[in-house]
Amino acid sequence: MSGVVWNGQERVGRLKRMAQLVAQDPVFSRTDGSHLTRPQAMKRSLQKAAHMIKRVRELGLNDEERYLFKLMVDDINFSDLHSYMFIPAIEGQGTDEQGRAWLPRARAFEWIGCYAQTELGHGSNVQGLETTATYVPETDQWDVHTPTITATKWWPGGLGKASNHAVVYARLISKGKDHGVHAFLVPIRSLEDHKPLPGVSVGDIGPKFGNMGYNTMDNGFLAFNHVRIPRSNMLMRYASVDRSGDYHRGSAAARQLAYGAMVFVRRSIVMESGVALGRAVTIAARYSCVRRQFGSAEGGQESKVMDYQTQQMRLLPLIASAYAFLFAGKWMADLYSDVVARINRGDYSTLPEVHAATAGLKALTTAATAEGIEESRKLCGGHGYSLFSALPQLYAAFVPTCTYEGDNTVLLLQVARYLLKAVSQASEGKKPGGTAAYLGDASNLSAKCTAETASDFLETAAQLAALQACAFHKAVSAATAVAAAPSVEKGFLDNSVALTSAAAAHCRLISAAKFVERVQELRDEGRTSQGVVDALQLLCNVYCLHLIDASVADLMAGEYFSPDHPALVQQQLLALLPQVRRIAVPLVDAFQFSDNFLNSSLGRYNGDVYTDLVSRATADPMNIPDVIDGYEEYLRPFITRQAARL
Repeated sequence: MSGVVWNGQERVGRLKRMAQLVAQDPVFSRTDGSHLTRPQAMKRSLQKAAHMIKRVRELGLNDEERYLFKLMVDDINFSDLHSYMFIPAIEGQGTDEQGRAWLPRARAFEWIGCYAQTELGHGSNVQGLETTATYVPETDQWDVHTPTITATKWWPGGLGKASNHAVVYARLISKGKDHGVHAFLVPIRSLEDHKPLPGVSVGDIGPKFGNMGYNTMDNGFLAFNHVRIPRSNMLMRYASVDRSGDYHRGSAAARQLAYGAMVFVRRSIVMESGVALGRAVTIAARYSCVRRQFGSAEGGQESKVMDYQTQQMRLLPLIASAYAFLFAGKWMADLYSDVVARINRGDYSTLPEVHAATAGLKALTTAATAEGIEESRKLCGGHGYSLFSALPQLYAAFVPTCTYEGDNTVLLLQVARYLLKAVSQASEGKKPGGTAAYLGDASNLSAKCTAETASDFLETAAQLAALQACAFHKAVSAATAVAAAPSVEKGFLDNSVALTSAAAAHCRLISAAKFVERVQELRDEGRTSQGVVDALQLLCNVYCLHLIDASVADLMAGEYFSPDHPALVQQQLLALLPQVRRIAVPLVDAFQFSDNFLNSSLGRYNGDVYTDLVSRATADPMNIPDVIDGYEEYLRPFITRQAARL
């Protein structure tokens, strides 16, 4: 099963090797984090980042090994944005000449960079950014300026304290004309003493949500007071300004390559969602098989929490979801390769579909994972609230993904626009393609569920038909409401709730379809054992039925379901839970998350959770010494006064 999760046994072996290297290195120890002040935690994080960079070089790790090594280090720090945003921005938006000049210094971490796009007043609306870069022909320079307080760059990771350079997104102004937002490479700190350069105001924006979580990332603010940079510091792959100040827009092919980078980033986030949810359910599943509560008869043992149907109904679909998200991430990796190849051939026909699918799956998986981590914490009862469970930190670290790289609601509205176009095409007799092809099938208008028994919902065709009917009716209903409005934009604004709901249903259909396709691929290839394929089919059934069970109101409203169908769906879902419960621990063990990586008392591989909880508690700095600091000043006067009266 691990080979399926990680796309091959060789990759599983590399993951285990990286996990062992990290666990054996004292610099990467995870025992001191929760009691450090934020400045102490930041310094500790800098130490880990520097050591990680050093070890990656010493070990000669390739790109995949470096990714797995960093995954196992599991520390949020400036190197994330430097490696995955700053360097790719130069690679993707800079010219070849700029890359040759800048990338060696960035890859050597001589230049430490960040991606300075979001401002205090604008996030998702990139075209509303206010920072300006005005060309000064007399000196052949850009004048970079922050004209208002809301133009202050705010939130970029790595900006606050670590970075000495930033890719800054600003409005390009030349010869009095605003050409919109473009990217510029701007030095912000001295390479000699790391102090802010003249005209640059930069710092950390302060603590964020939760204990630990994202607080080792120096999210920063940045403002410019007429800072001058060379004209050549504009990233000029897609557009350029010549010495005389004339603006030149790049070819369509060059501009469209930006979509490839977008797909790559969103694919990474979907994979991260699968990993994060996998961590949470591993902890919850292992603990649920250890924890006993109630149910004892005649002095016997109490029942394991995992054996309660309510626990299974809440937890087991989350395990299935983790697998679904990893498989969706694999599909998006293939999609990335395909879209880059097409763009290089001058074929942009699939870009609207690719944009909608990647935006939607990012929104779907991050929202579901954030909710799933919190549900996993609650599934662990009171102990889940302890930092020793690792679940509060995991939630705090993951939940920002619902906002960065596109706010989830904004992304769903983008998917909705794609669906409106697809419905419009279908109404004109044109067949939508890709994941929206079902919108061109007029038979969906009158389709009815034909299931007569609960077991009929074990058929893949029945599952996908139900999810397709739900998505179809919600998309057509929303499109009809928009079309009835005085204008498209008015209709869009007045029906945005229905539109986001339709987009979410479309994305659920995609995720279920990709799970089904992956299981079928493994079955057809014949290289995976029948037992593993059967287990995956079981999980796929649980995932699809869970989605259908959550959609029964919409299926009833669209008249696809009869009044009897909701009960049949839930009956079949409940019947599958005991089967998944028997293999729940092997399913989460297949993620191959080591104890060091999980860093959770409740998720220990050997099940000895209580010993670990007591050990961590007794070693906690609060318990050394036995008498708390402050006793003499604040507690003793009350106690001695009362004792004297007695």
